[in-house]
Amino acid sequence: MRQLNNNIRFSNKKAHFLYEIIETFNAGIQLLGTEIKSIRNGKANINDTYCLFEKGELYLRNAYIAEYEYGTHYNHTPRSDRKLLLKRRELNRLEKKIKEKGYTIVPITMYINEKGLAKVSIGLARGKKLYDKREDIKRKDTEREMDRMNKIR
Repeated sequence: MRQLNNNIRFSNKKAHFLYEIIETFNAGIQLLGTEIKSIRNGKANINDTYCLFEKGELYLRNAYIAEYEYGTHYNHTPRSDRKLLLKRRELNRLEKKIKEKGYTIVPITMYINEKGLAKVSIGLARGKKLYDKREDIKRKDTEREMDRMNKIR
């Protein structure tokens, strides 16, 4: 049995700053062989990624997975749409929420689980207002100052 590297984790750092995450789901990703190999090599990015529904299915759009360096003419395109695998009940619930004003689906992290499968943690989110973002920055600054003061003592 081969050793799996569970330290592979890509996060969308802007997600918690730009959006208020209401609920999270873990979804599988339908990938090609060269895509999963590239993710296991640590060559992926989900910073500018978003999710959308097409014909009742949820897709991950604009996720960057670098071409596999040893891939031949079977290599994949780096920014193609990838289908997310969720239960039908979860898909119906998410689709109903998305039709309400102000909700969106944002990928939070992409990771390799203990079985070696690629997963995406997605969140049902609502966009933050400017004053909410300022409040978060202010809170982080005060926490940072408190930590500095505690280190000095």
